[in-house]
Amino acid sequence: MNNTRARSTLALDYDARRARDWARLALLLAACAVFTVVAGAGSDGWVVLLTGVGGLSLAGAGLWWALAHRGWTRLLGALLAVLVPFGVLALYASSGLWIVAVCAIALWTAALASARSALRNVRRPHAKRRRRGRKTPPPGNPVFIMNPRSGGGKVERFDLVRRAEALGARVILIAPDGTTDPEAEARRALAEGADLLGVAGGDGTQALVAAVAAEHDVPFLVIAAGTRNHFAMDLGLDRTDPVTSLEALTDGVEFRVDLGDVDGRAFVNTVSFGAYAEIVQSPEYRDAKAFTALDLLPDLLMGEAGATLGVRADATHLHAPQAVLVSNNPYARADPFGGGRRPRLDSGSLGVIGIKVEGAAQAAEVVLRGERAGGITSTKSSRVEVSADRPDIPVAIDGEALVLPVPVVCTLRQGALRVRVPRRRPGATYSPPNVDWRRIVRLALDRPVGDAGEGDD
Repeated sequence: MNNTRARSTLALDYDARRARDWARLALLLAACAVFTVVAGAGSDGWVVLLTGVGGLSLAGAGLWWALAHRGWTRLLGALLAVLVPFGVLALYASSGLWIVAVCAIALWTAALASARSALRNVRRPHAKRRRRGRKTPPPGNPVFIMNPRSGGGKVERFDLVRRAEALGARVILIAPDGTTDPEAEARRALAEGADLLGVAGGDGTQALVAAVAAEHDVPFLVIAAGTRNHFAMDLGLDRTDPVTSLEALTDGVEFRVDLGDVDGRAFVNTVSFGAYAEIVQSPEYRDAKAFTALDLLPDLLMGEAGATLGVRADATHLHAPQAVLVSNNPYARADPFGGGRRPRLDSGSLGVIGIKVEGAAQAAEVVLRGERAGGITSTKSSRVEVSADRPDIPVAIDGEALVLPVPVVCTLRQGALRVRVPRRRPGATYSPPNVDWRRIVRLALDRPVGDAGEGDD
């Protein structure tokens, strides 16, 4: 026991030293980037900086005009968003400052990479060990529910039915006409003696079956056969080869993760309110996603369509956000589309990201400052309540479009789901939060900072 504690202490000290060294390197590289601009460009140094910042701001404003307006305003905004960055580069080239600009960008990029490496070494090692799970005997009567249409036909392309049956599993295929109820099939399988439930399909199907598995406290196995497979990615599974997920049947480990709940319905990834939820309700969305979004966004962003939302997330209140994303455990970065990664799935907290951008100036600020912009709210919460100025609102639950009565309440069932995964799996790449230079300075000075989030093994 003493040796284990000693090794753990040494590992913590080593990580702290590495974090400090990376932070100091990041500050040095950032200083070199500023010095390169000021010294390399001479009296034109501030012109280089202001031109770059102004170009980014104008491109951000153009993007807002392209999304929030129609007609000539949209066309002008799109042209600005695309052409202004090229114009800035052309200006640098014609003035002979392109070498200075390239060197400064390279140094700043290296500074950001070093800063993220510093944050990467602030993880808690004990959390990583916990995610490795415990070895358990193989299931005796596993049942898989597979959707042949998910992921462009991955079930058939990877021969998942035959491979699963060869390992002793029973497979239930979801009918193409949508008449199969995955939740009812899962309950029937448990009544017939199943001791493991698995899903090869999208996150929406996974959530329905996961809720049944959690209710009966049986292991749940994910086969990464959907299109995006965010849940599988954050479990550390190989999304490029769903066959490897089946190794969990013979050589698997188990651990517990949280399960989201929205008005009694489970979700494994996210619940969206506002603009995205309104757009996916449109019948045309499935066949023409981009065209439908561009057609509906102006009215939604300008407040002329859709519900006016009110969000209460513990002590945080949001009035009239245009979009809200509630996630089963927080994402490392405030990505309103949920395209990032969650360092943990067992933190016991919901992630909340709200967006309220009311004009071109705020859009420019988002481009320049990212998640620290005033129009973006990112927080954690144990309970989220969404109200509106109408009796019911569109909601997208793990990508599935629904309409629910208000108030809509999101909570978390902490540690409710037993997941079984292969003992050998790639692991989810650690995704540190966006760089906060105040934290980097504290790390460089050997002062304590909060945890940057834990990675998967």
